[in-house]
Amino acid sequence: MNEMTGDDHRLPPALADVARVGFDYDDGNGIDFEPYEAFCSAEETTDWLRQWTGNPELDGDAYRVFGQNGAGGLAALWYGRPGHPLAEQPVVFMGSEGECGVVAGNLSDFLWMLADGVGPLESVLYEEHESRPDAHLTQLAERHATTPRRPARDIITEARAEFPTFTNDVEELCR
Repeated sequence: MNEMTGDDHRLPPALADVARVGFDYDDGNGIDFEPYEAFCSAEETTDWLRQWTGNPELDGDAYRVFGQNGAGGLAALWYGRPGHPLAEQPVVFMGSEGECGVVAGNLSDFLWMLADGVGPLESVLYEEHESRPDAHLTQLAERHATTPRRPARDIITEARAEFPTFTNDVEELCR
């Protein structure tokens, strides 16, 4: 059993602050992200993961879902670092059309990525990540982040280098 299961659906303070932000999709020029006010239950996560992969044997214990994009793809903290606190777990995205990938190496880096104008879906879909700094999200990151500010493209590159098999591992779950 991993340490991310249980009945506690409360978001860490940083994600609770993110949940209060109104993200503007801006006809594809903004961030397509709808944060939740609490983590999804283990049952909801398991149901979604089973439907998404078509694998009825899976459970959602390794994920703490905290938001979605407009099409229903999910952003989650993934238990990719056993024994580490929740805020140090990588952020991943699993899209409604099969897109998936590691978004950021930890919650702090995810905050900097949002501050740079890139959301979970955008990090997975696009190779180029144009910096579009957001003053409010920058202030939020400055309040909560424990890692240095970096461009979203660097954060994504670092996370993918640290977890190079995530996408392949998820694709294996679908078989």
